Amino acid sequence: MRPGSNEPRVNDRIRKSPVRLIDADGTQVGIVQLTQAKDKARERGLDLVEVGEKADPPVVKIMDWGKVKFDRDKKARESRKKTVVIEVKEVKFRPTIGDNDFNIKLNRAIKFLNQGKKVKITVFFRYRQLRRPELGFQILDKITEATTELANVDMRSRLEGRQMTMILSPLQHQ
Repeated sequence: MRPGSNEPRVNDRIRKSPVRLIDADGTQVGIVQLTQAKDKARERGLDLVEVGEKADPPVVKIMDWGKVKFDRDKKARESRKKTVVIEVKEVKFRPTIGDNDFNIKLNRAIKFLNQGKKVKITVFFRYRQLRRPELGFQILDKITEATTELANVDMRSRLEGRQMTMILSPLQHQ
């Protein structure tokens, strides 16, 4: 393998000679000159791939490199398809929020929870509001109470800087 790359050397990129050759069916041929190993691979219409560059002599194998590379990439694509990305949506509140605005933002958070997304609730304080952190706790308590059947509280923080946060995750329904 080349430095900075996870790809093995193939065919003409292999430089060291002699090499320990492994045939396409997995049998060890033995230690041969590099040119002889390349000729055997060409006769079969396959590639010569360096599988053990650190060994002395380096280990090379006759194989269909294009097929091996395709299968490896296909497995990687399949594993990426199966990954689940948990999206976190944020809803911001202020300590002096009105009832109507509170309900609108609460409904937005409930909509996100129903979609199966985590919701980060942020209460943002400005200026003198920092002297009354209990207002932020009251808002977080109202939200927790309104979403008890929909969500669990993953994390609830105290006042950090100018904001207070809480993370809600949707309940798993059977």
